[in-house]
Amino acid sequence: MKKLINIINRLSKISLFFALILNFAVAEAQQQQPSGVKNIVLVHGAFVDGSGWKPVYDILVKKGYHVSIVQQPLTTFTDDVNAVKRILALQDGPCILVAHSYGGAIITEAGNDPHVAGLVYIAAHAPDKGENEAANGKLYPPAYKSLQKTADGFDYINPEHFHADFAADLPEAIAEFAAHAQTLTADGVFHAVIQNPAWRSKPSWYMVAKSDRIINPDLERMYAKRANSHTVEVDGASHSVYESHPIEVAKLITEAASQTAIAK
Repeated sequence: MKKLINIINRLSKISLFFALILNFAVAEAQQQQPSGVKNIVLVHGAFVDGSGWKPVYDILVKKGYHVSIVQQPLTTFTDDVNAVKRILALQDGPCILVAHSYGGAIITEAGNDPHVAGLVYIAAHAPDKGENEAANGKLYPPAYKSLQKTADGFDYINPEHFHADFAADLPEAIAEFAAHAQTLTADGVFHAVIQNPAWRSKPSWYMVAKSDRIINPDLERMYAKRANSHTVEVDGASHSVYESHPIEVAKLITEAASQTAIAK
């Protein structure tokens, strides 16, 4: 009988051990499953590609989000909008659509897609109906003067000034590489006129880069105020804020994901 009791006690301890492990695993899994919208789609801006989103991507994936990055061609506005829509069609539910810089104009149109639950603008353009970002930029002139154009109408930033103008808060070596790895961008995309701004019908969040030389921070503030966006400002942030301040950017995106779900 004593032997049987010992066996039962051992089995009880083993059961308790596995129960504790199971509870820990469940708790860990719950921490990895974010509340609210689970899908995030990231859109890059002009002169760069989606690889700059990697620091933000890593943070969001670790938090349990399903993250997709659009690689739009930067050849025509229509092509760029269609590239975003292509990725949106692959989502298995609602998503938060995030954009940097010129990408903001893209998601202002593409954001009307039914998959999109909310919009996040990171130092990005958010034109209204009948507007284009080139004209808006003249209302609030930027600080940079380094824009160059090829003979066939593609724009780029003079590599000698890329660090100071585009990415002053990134290490010089990273900025220098980005300067020489630019994706030249068709000038015409900056003149595309918005027809149906999604921020008028969907909730939005906005991050102002307070030391931005590519888009005037006052223009960013105007966009955010007009769209009634939930707004944060980042001190000392250059236009490359999405890459230089990934923690703050990821935090804003996760707030959008959770708050959008609450709004539903």
